[in-house]
Amino acid sequence: MITLAAKAKLPTLAGDFDIYTFDDGENNENAVIVKGDVRGKEDVPLRIHSECLTGDVFGSKRCDCRDQLLKSLVYLGEHPYGMLIYLRQEGRGIGLINKIKAYSLQEQGYDTVEANLKLGLPADRRDYTYAVDVLKYFRIKSVRLMTNNPEKIHFLEESGIRVSGRIPMKSQATEFNKFYLMTKKEKMGHQL
Repeated sequence: MITLAAKAKLPTLAGDFDIYTFDDGENNENAVIVKGDVRGKEDVPLRIHSECLTGDVFGSKRCDCRDQLLKSLVYLGEHPYGMLIYLRQEGRGIGLINKIKAYSLQEQGYDTVEANLKLGLPADRRDYTYAVDVLKYFRIKSVRLMTNNPEKIHFLEESGIRVSGRIPMKSQATEFNKFYLMTKKEKMGHQL
């Protein structure tokens, strides 16, 4: 279980939020962005976003991560309540160094899944247990998950969290990310 470590106000371009950090006993420095009062609510709009330094911070065109992050924040800013859980799981959980190695393999023609496997890594190593613990901390009864990834929905439901709906996170394909998006759809089952 997690315990509250710190909470503060977080005014952003997308709206005014509260930011929470929790101690999970494993030194994971994840962030929880909350709009309004979510405690005990149903149908809470929720984005579980895994860190993507290259996309979120540097604006990489290779992926749709930054686009999904910004769209989620804007969506939450326009609603009375909601939550974004930012998990420090770079590169679908393989870390930054391995992610850049995978990028190099992708430049040789491998897709994102093949590149990870060639490195001896799983296609996706992410774990959403922390997100489940956060939802339980706030006693959230059900969520409307902002995702294209059916695995996130399955993980939450298998962990006892009711997913009452899905909010699609559509991004426009570009010349830089169309192969990446196609791979996510065809090999990982993302609902694009």
